[in-house]
Amino acid sequence: MTNSNSYICKTCGKRHDELPMCYGANAPELWYTIPEEERSERADLTSDQCVIDQKYFFVLGRILIPVNDGDGPFVWLAWVSLSEANFLRACELWESEGRESEPPYFGWLQSALPYDPTTLSLKTQVHTMRLGERPNIVLESSDHPISIEQRFGISIARVQEIAEATLHNCGFGNQI
Repeated sequence: MTNSNSYICKTCGKRHDELPMCYGANAPELWYTIPEEERSERADLTSDQCVIDQKYFFVLGRILIPVNDGDGPFVWLAWVSLSEANFLRACELWESEGRESEPPYFGWLQSALPYDPTTLSLKTQVHTMRLGERPNIVLESSDHPISIEQRFGISIARVQEIAEATLHNCGFGNQI
């Protein structure tokens, strides 16, 4: 019996037992440009937030992509830069009940997801969610492929395509 989420990878030809529905970057793209020996003094990186040189402020959120013919959504975990004021406000509310009533924050996408053209610096709205949930990132409506996918959804075949490219490091660098 075969797992319904298993698939034969077109890149390596092997059967994978599960089709992952979430991928993400470990750090904002700017973090990768800092020489490794300088990162500890110039950047403060946690699982949810990052501050670089005390002037660049980032939060990790979720880009939800509907899956039209399968269980979904597919999720990109991605970093977004915020203004210092919005970052400080988000930090102030980080552990507060009711924080989801906060208006969305404007941000710039700062994760190089495997799309052409680049996803860097796409305009976003960052929606604070209930305690225990990462913020939702809503991309500004545009003709960029990820924006179109967020608005209209993707197929399970597209999820497999993303998995193959990501698992075999085709177009996603060292960020997984």
